[in-house]
Amino acid sequence: MADLIAWVLVVAIAAYACAGGTDYGAGFWDLLAGGAERGKPVRRLIDHAMAPVWEVNNVWLIFVFIVMWTGFPTMFQAVFEAMWLPLALAAVGLVFRGAGFALRKPARRLARRRIAGVLFALASLVTPFFLGAVLGGIASGRVAVGTPASADAWANPTSVLTGLLAIASTAFLGAVFLSSDARRFGADDLVSYFRLRALLAFAAVVVLALIALPVTHGDARYVWEGLTTGWGLTMVILAALCGLATVLLLWRGSPHWSRWTAVGSVALTVGAWGMAQGPYLLPTSLTVTEAAGAAPTLNWLGIVTLIAIVLVGPALVVLYRLDTLGQLEPLTDADTRSAPAPGDDL
Repeated sequence: MADLIAWVLVVAIAAYACAGGTDYGAGFWDLLAGGAERGKPVRRLIDHAMAPVWEVNNVWLIFVFIVMWTGFPTMFQAVFEAMWLPLALAAVGLVFRGAGFALRKPARRLARRRIAGVLFALASLVTPFFLGAVLGGIASGRVAVGTPASADAWANPTSVLTGLLAIASTAFLGAVFLSSDARRFGADDLVSYFRLRALLAFAAVVVLALIALPVTHGDARYVWEGLTTGWGLTMVILAALCGLATVLLLWRGSPHWSRWTAVGSVALTVGAWGMAQGPYLLPTSLTVTEAAGAAPTLNWLGIVTLIAIVLVGPALVVLYRLDTLGQLEPLTDADTRSAPAPGDDL
């Protein structure tokens, strides 16, 4: 049961990396959209694309933490003791990001919308970076039971590269999804706009991944060996193929199907990391079995997870499906033509 719950944790992390990562990527492109007038069409598209699902996407992060502290309390304690600062910064980013996104649209004064927009965009960089840095510190074996908090646990080469990869990957996901959103909303000029940015983000992911190869070879040797052999290598290759397929689909003007391949690329990468790290939760000091909670707790956690899949899963599928079809909040011609919003002249 402990191994099953560990894989539930990996799947939940993959789901958050894809769903929440798409939102972080949208925030990244919001930051680079330009001034108030030039960036208005981009930001309107981001608002309409994110509004129906951004709160739901954060449910995956909550589920990750629930599985961690319930199923693997020893790991949970060790990670939060050693990594409390980057996790706190990520949490602050989550708060400011949500507040900025929620408050900028109803704000009537341009100055207030700008402040809220900056909070949303900057926090969309801060949160994925520090979450990635935490994963990098864990993968490099710098976290063990009793490890005190220190900068080395998360400000090391593997952590920095993982944080940058998290930003680049979310930018890639966000651009792919927004290219598809632009087409279904009829904003044809933004289709090519985000297609180009998706290709640039993918190039950044490739460059960072190549830089990470020699760094992780020396700094996170156990995980590196897992990623270059067996099932870990197989999943890395599949993730790379999905990434290349995404590039090809975007190049040929098929943004709808590119969503699936982009999600597959990121999800397979997370799965490869889970494969490479096994049987450890904290390489190479704490195995899944050693970190697992009591057997009755794990059994109940498995039952609750199954109930959640049965009760919540269909609702999430319907929500994502309706959002993909553009039936939740249609974008009007006035929006895509950069029509002035209420309060623009204030």
